[in-house]
Amino acid sequence: MRIRNIALLLSVVLLVACHDEKKPKPTQQPKGIDYATVTIPDFNADSAYQYVVDQLNFGYRHPGTKGHDQCADYLARTMRRWCDTVIVQPFTATLWNGQQVQGKNIIASLSPQRDERVLLAAHWDSRQWADQDVDTNNWHKPILGANDGASGVATLMEMARIMSALPPDVGVDFIFFDVEDQGMPAWENRYVDNTWCKGSQHWAKNPHRLLYRAEYGVLFDMVGTDNPRFTKEEISVNFASGLVNKMWSCAAYLGYNNVFVDALSPAILDDHLYVNQIIKIPTIDIVQNDARVSFFPHWHTVDDNLDAVNPASMTTVATVTMKVIYGDHPTSDAVVNN
Repeated sequence: MRIRNIALLLSVVLLVACHDEKKPKPTQQPKGIDYATVTIPDFNADSAYQYVVDQLNFGYRHPGTKGHDQCADYLARTMRRWCDTVIVQPFTATLWNGQQVQGKNIIASLSPQRDERVLLAAHWDSRQWADQDVDTNNWHKPILGANDGASGVATLMEMARIMSALPPDVGVDFIFFDVEDQGMPAWENRYVDNTWCKGSQHWAKNPHRLLYRAEYGVLFDMVGTDNPRFTKEEISVNFASGLVNKMWSCAAYLGYNNVFVDALSPAILDDHLYVNQIIKIPTIDIVQNDARVSFFPHWHTVDDNLDAVNPASMTTVATVTMKVIYGDHPTSDAVVNN
């Protein structure tokens, strides 16, 4: 999930502003989509924030910890309150250092009987090493992962809660990927891309349902940043340019063009790469991209705690995504091509 060795990452791909919490003013209506008439359920920012708190109450959530086991049970149990089916997919992964760990992908589905489906995803594990901390003494310490991990999961949890009461005309699969954030630390001074995103690699090769298909997918990563800035990331554009354009056009119409910035940005190794590349579901990444620092100031540091999370940012991401899902949701062809 990192911008590292972009030339190497791009070869893989070829192969296969500050947030305003005041109500934004809508801009010109995007052609062909009447978002003004699209009704979506109300996203409760306080509820979403509480789901972040709940996850952090388990402490560190990397594989092999008590917090990891407890949080997995909590996520599955809570999603069963709203979703028709919940599947816990266990798997074994080998980390960059040869350590074998036990992971759990959690897949919760609304309207599983529907053939036309949308995939919404985030990773739920927290990183075992604070290797980007300014204090080298912290490099081998784990992080809480409030924004990097918990915010994306919490946003999807609140979306599942409210969407269950007002289901869209498509089935929705919420996937919480595990062992995403245990890739090779920076102190190794080398880059191996497949040490990241172990859960999405496993799921893409072993989907929870035989011959599973979704029209498109959206990955949420670090969506609780206090000053959100989401750009058109290169892998997303290469695999699902139509969906990128639709999402960013919807955001602009809703007045969030200072958050969903109309700018291209380099490829980021994240779960969406393997969903695109292996199972070939066109998937985009809504991921924090601060032009001044790496992702956000507390990325992979011991300071990625509750102070790093703004529920207003999570509300913005959920609102834009639901407007697209409940509105003129794209078909597979539409999301791949402009």
